[in-house]
This record gives sequence, C-alpha cells and structure tokens, in this order.
Amino acid sequence: MRIYLYILAGIVSALIGWNLGQFVLSDLGLLRQMPELVLFPCISASLAIGMVLNEIFVSSPTRTKLNLRTAKFPVLIAAGLGLSVGLLTGGIAQVLFLPQIRTPAVVVRVIAWLFIGGAIGFSEGFTWRWRSIEAGDKKRYLHRLRISVLGGIGASFVAALLFELIRGLLGKLPSGFAGVEDPLGFSLLGALLGLAFSLTSSPSYVMALRAGAGFEYTAISMYDNAISHGIIKKPTLSFVSDGDATEIEEGLSIQLPAKGKITIGSSPQSVICILGLSPIAASIELGTRSAMLIPHSLHFRSVAVNGTYLSSSKSVALKHNDLLAFNSQDKEKSHGKEFFRFVYYNRFLDPQA
Repeated sequence: MRIYLYILAGIVSALIGWNLGQFVLSDLGLLRQMPELVLFPCISASLAIGMVLNEIFVSSPTRTKLNLRTAKFPVLIAAGLGLSVGLLTGGIAQVLFLPQIRTPAVVVRVIAWLFIGGAIGFSEGFTWRWRSIEAGDKKRYLHRLRISVLGGIGASFVAALLFELIRGLLGKLPSGFAGVEDPLGFSLLGALLGLAFSLTSSPSYVMALRAGAGFEYTAISMYDNAISHGIIKKPTLSFVSDGDATEIEEGLSIQLPAKGKITIGSSPQSVICILGLSPIAASIELGTRSAMLIPHSLHFRSVAVNGTYLSSSKSVALKHNDLLAFNSQDKEKSHGKEFFRFVYYNRFLDPQA
C-alpha cells in the first residue's frame, strides 16, 4: 500500500504541475517562446511539495491536524527549492537549444529530468529534519539525504530512458501521440520518483519499543537531581532521537536490533535495566519482522500484555501497537513506581507523530 500511495502521489503531483504550467503558457500567454522556463519550475515545485506532503501523511495517517502543522515549513522549503532548480533547469535548456549549440532534444530532456529528480530528492531529504525528530541522528539524516538525492537522480534517468523508448514506439503510429506526449512523460517521471522515494524513505529498521508511563523523571527531594528509572545497554540498543543517551524517558523510542535477544530486568547485565523489577522479568526474541516475548518462569505474573497479566511463562507473539507492562517488585528501589510501560512497534512510526 505504501508503494502505491507514493506512485499515485508522484503521478498526481506531476500532472498538477504540468496543468499549472499549461495555464501559465496557454491561458495567461506568458513565456510561450520559452516553455521550459514555465513547465520545469511548475513540475519541479509540484513534485517536491507532493513528495514531502505524501511522506508526512503516510508516516502518520491518523494525525491530520498535527501533519498540517508539521508540513508548513517543509512545504515552503520544498516549493522554494523546486522553483529555483526548475528555473535553473529551464534556463540551461534554453541555452542548449540555442542555434549555435544545437543540442539534441533527447539530451536536453535527459539532463533536465536529472536536475529535477536530484532537486526533488534533495528537497525530500533536506526537509526531513523538520518533519522527524529521528533526523536528530546526524548519521541517519545524512544517509537519508544522500539516498534521497541518488534515488531521485536514478529514477529520473530511468524515466527518461523509458520515455524515449515509448516515444519512439508510439511515434511510429499514424496519429502519433503529440497531444499526450508531455503529460505521459511527466506522469512516468512522477511515478518512478514516487517508487524511488517509497524505498529511500523506508526506515532502516522495523521494530521499536516506545517508553510510556512509569518512566517520568522523579525528584527524590528538593536537594537531589531528578533521576531516571531505567537505562539501555549500548551498543546493543540506542534511542532513535538521541544516539548517545542511555537513560529511558517517557516518549523516547528505543531502536531494536533486527535479530537477537534482549533482556528486561533490574540486573546490571540486562539490556534494558529498570530499577525495581525482578533481576530478569522477561526477554524479547527478535527475528525477521517478528518478536516473541518470553517471560521469566518465576516472574511471569508481573508481566502484562495489553492490560492482561500473563497466566504462564508461555511465549507471546508481539503485534504492532501491543502494550507491555512490567510491575515493580521493589517499590523502594523504583521510587514508588508501580509499573513500567512500553508500546511495541513492528514497523517504525516516527516518535514525533
């Protein structure tokens, strides 16, 4: 479904940009002698805006109001970048079309689409820092920016080659396809850009635990600093928004490894160490897009899944949005906290959403 939404968004955005360009050229009668200076900026800006908006709403489809607030600044940046690169591309195309240079139209089209694809990729990757607190990880942000630009350029190049192939085949028909050549070509460009960004914007990991109730900071007294109730062991685990932090805080998402086993308990050897729990309360066995909660044989009654306490030490297959709770066994060590709660994700959702 994600891929289809991206492809559809690419096609619709490209057609909106093309129709806007036709309105300026035909209805307003502006720059008819230099159509590239109109079409390229309109299409580039429309695709950049469409890809950014699509990623925001696909990542959090139920948070419409929050998405609209989040989208304002990224959309402005995407529109500005799209217009700027579109104007630059249109100017380059006009220079290449000069009689003194006489560059073949095929070459000009490929170069222009590469510029547009790169610009849209840069817009999508660059504005990610305002759309997601996951971008707080500099390495993750730079990786996302790099693959977005490369994905945009690669998709544009493939689209240009396919379009020239289709153009050559349909051009042999008696009626030709002059009336649909441009919208067909830009629709193909939008579809392949959408396909590329559906892949480049996918998270590099699929499982996470988000800390909930019980992990609020607590001040022991007015003279003491606030303390946290749990820590994670690095480098096995890390937080999505702060790769250097180790203290668990409500609202933070813990990135889980793709495979392996993590333990939860109060033991210093636990991968997730929480004050007040039994030494080993449970463990989570992680596989390819699967996770099994394995409660300790002596402490399974202190573990709850979706509000129901376990009645045996039998393993439980975790599903997306499952609520895990671990009861405190020593309220003095947990500083009065009765339980600690996590939400399990089997596909990563932006913690900002």
